[in-house]
Amino acid sequence: MNLVEWLQRLMTNFGAGWVLWLLMVLSIISVAIMLERGWFYWSLRDDIARLASDLRERLRDNDLEAAKKRMEASPSAEAAVVVAGLLEADRGAKSAEEAMQGAAALQRMKLERRLAYLGTLGNNAPFIGLFGTVIGVVRAFEELGKQGNTVAQTAGAGAPQVMAAIAEALVATAVGLAVAIPAVMMYNYYQRLSRSILANTEALTHVLLAHLSGNSVVLPAPHVTQSRRSERAPRSEEPRPAEET
Repeated sequence: MNLVEWLQRLMTNFGAGWVLWLLMVLSIISVAIMLERGWFYWSLRDDIARLASDLRERLRDNDLEAAKKRMEASPSAEAAVVVAGLLEADRGAKSAEEAMQGAAALQRMKLERRLAYLGTLGNNAPFIGLFGTVIGVVRAFEELGKQGNTVAQTAGAGAPQVMAAIAEALVATAVGLAVAIPAVMMYNYYQRLSRSILANTEALTHVLLAHLSGNSVVLPAPHVTQSRRSERAPRSEEPRPAEET
């Protein structure tokens, strides 16, 4: 038995049923991820325009504590990033910016969690279904060969059976497409939603950084008269040598 015959026997023995079951399991997992991601994004909803307005008002009043309380009261990812910057505001604009960049990276990981599964499933589910179709077609032709039908018999009574077997094999491709299309649609939707949240986050961070940069303390340069006075200060007298006895 050569390799081709061994693979053919292996495919025909297992059939395409396991491919359909695999697609069904992957579909259930993808639906669970869609629902979980939908609930997660729904829990982050907030009026970002109102949030930005409240942040500006409190920063103009130089009330960082009130601004921090307002951001902590918001469930949004944008507010969580701004809170990280407010906690480091007393160290200056640079420290606040670094803190907000780290917080934004953590929020990005939370927003994009499990989305790679949807993208991978959307790209590969049609190929899994096509694999099941190929197995079904191979089984159909093997059954046709086993029957020993002639050309006339195939065109007569055997043809409907062969067509039915091929049609059954195509079900795997249809199931693969049915699994892939929703996964791709939700993957693209969640990606756009994630990018929108991150853009709003960047806008709010710039509001805080603008306030901290405008309120940065600049030490005054030393006065000229003071430096001149220091230059005109009398020098201390040098110690005189002790008189010889």
